[in-house]
Amino acid sequence: MILQAKCSRILTLSLPLYDRLMMDTLERIKLQIANNPLLLYMKGTPQFPQCGFSGQVAQILKLCKAKYAYVNILENPDIRQTLPQYANWPTFPQLYLKGELIGGCDIVTELFEQGDLQKQLTEAGVTAENMETMAAQE
Repeated sequence: MILQAKCSRILTLSLPLYDRLMMDTLERIKLQIANNPLLLYMKGTPQFPQCGFSGQVAQILKLCKAKYAYVNILENPDIRQTLPQYANWPTFPQLYLKGELIGGCDIVTELFEQGDLQKQLTEAGVTAENMETMAAQE
């Protein structure tokens, strides 16, 4: 019974901390999406992708000469855990344009092959003569 009380107390104390961490991470995600017109959440970096799907989306953005920010979710486990719940999209990469989720690798690839991605990026003003990438700012 004493052990049960101690465990219950520890659980009660840790839940508010977990909720605060989740809220901080959620606010961080919202700021990243709001502050970066084109944002890619990916495994690795555009120069060194750690997943074939992330590498494919980075390559497509390069072909589109897109100016974009990225977040390496492998270095941000809190974002990796929270973003799928926020986006209601379970996998990575995730590409956001002007605050809206475009989708993952399959959707981005399909849009690119149809020529729609290039149009969307041009209309949003996130293309340039030379592709540019940077770590996302919050």
